[in-house]
Amino acid sequence: MTKDVVKEKSMIIQKEMITRIFKDLSTAKETGKKVVYTFVPGNISELILSFDMLPVYPEINALQSGMRKKSGGFILDAEKHGHSEDVCTYVKCDVGMMINGNIGPTGEKIPDPDLLLLSYTGCFTFMKWFETLERLYPGVPVALLHTPYQEGHKITPEMTSYMVKQLKEEVIPKMEKVSGNKYSEEKLKMQLVNSSKVEDYIIKIFDTTKHRPSPIDAYFAGVYYIGPINIGFRGTPGAVTYYEELYKEILLRIEKGLGPITPEGVIEEERFRLVVEGPPNWTHFREFWKLFYDMGAVIVASSYTKVGGVYDMGFRVNPDKPLESLAKYCMNCYTNLSLQQRVELLSKCITEYHADGFLVNSIKSCNSFSAGQLMIMQQLEKQLEIPVGFIESDLVDPRYFSYSNIKNRLESFFQMLEQRKYILKK
Repeated sequence: MTKDVVKEKSMIIQKEMITRIFKDLSTAKETGKKVVYTFVPGNISELILSFDMLPVYPEINALQSGMRKKSGGFILDAEKHGHSEDVCTYVKCDVGMMINGNIGPTGEKIPDPDLLLLSYTGCFTFMKWFETLERLYPGVPVALLHTPYQEGHKITPEMTSYMVKQLKEEVIPKMEKVSGNKYSEEKLKMQLVNSSKVEDYIIKIFDTTKHRPSPIDAYFAGVYYIGPINIGFRGTPGAVTYYEELYKEILLRIEKGLGPITPEGVIEEERFRLVVEGPPNWTHFREFWKLFYDMGAVIVASSYTKVGGVYDMGFRVNPDKPLESLAKYCMNCYTNLSLQQRVELLSKCITEYHADGFLVNSIKSCNSFSAGQLMIMQQLEKQLEIPVGFIESDLVDPRYFSYSNIKNRLESFFQMLEQRKYILKK
């Protein structure tokens, strides 16, 4: 018998935030609010909100469709319209959702875009995705914000200047024209003050996994924790309030010596501490998570929670340099890091959070994550002499989630971890 989902206070607050933003979207045409479709990695929500416009994130719509068991049908409809089986399933789910009326998670229609903001951050698929959206919404202006890839393992002044030039000459003029509002640097600075506070909280929250037992799961629960900064609340006072409350909640759990809350209650014994690379599967999210917490496995760090921004290496937005801050934020997203930078970041997580093992969830249709994962595994195994594991699933295509295959691989992985712990104790 399936138990009721146990919800933390922060999850309830977040649900109210999500309901509110989708309600605002459903009435956008009546209120005159302009709507901007953009992406999570490199999401410059602060700039969008400074123009009093509303953001929409196609990947968020797709993952929510996956969790509501609707993505399978949307994907089939997109394939009937000529999209290949190998195309990113976020794209196909998004297209299928639009074909079927573009109804959001609250049951209300998501309005058509007034502006397509292509913030291209490390994922070439984004460019093809927006070509598709441009065909679906003919006549809607497109603003391109191209983010240089960190091939040289660092951000140079030239890269920052290149992005600021695009913001000034390409993005802001189109936002002014669509919104009818002039760009206000002071308004953007106020947004960035809030973002800076949130970024500090994000690090404090995910650093709590250094405790034993870890008070949170930084992958399955972590995707809820990063929700507000990835669904349109970056730069808002509401985001600051949410993360203040979440941090207090987690500190209380540490004080009580409690482990993470799962859909079926608190993990009673932390047996394994893992770092996970790659996105989760959304169509079987609860079943997927249960495979871990049934074995006492807690994820103490994950790459996916950094997809909307990496703050681990000290980056923070600077409200006194607003456009430069937005540029550097975009370049600091996980999918925009070089493979060597990813290895260094994951190595830091494994070491600092005292992980017992490293696991890759390789996503069939996501090249931005999957490319290079075997190399990452091999390097971490060699450098840190840590057990590594590999499983495969997909983002929102239920055809590519095999419960029995994943369960068998995880059981073998956990047995390897158990054996290693026994040897180290001797």
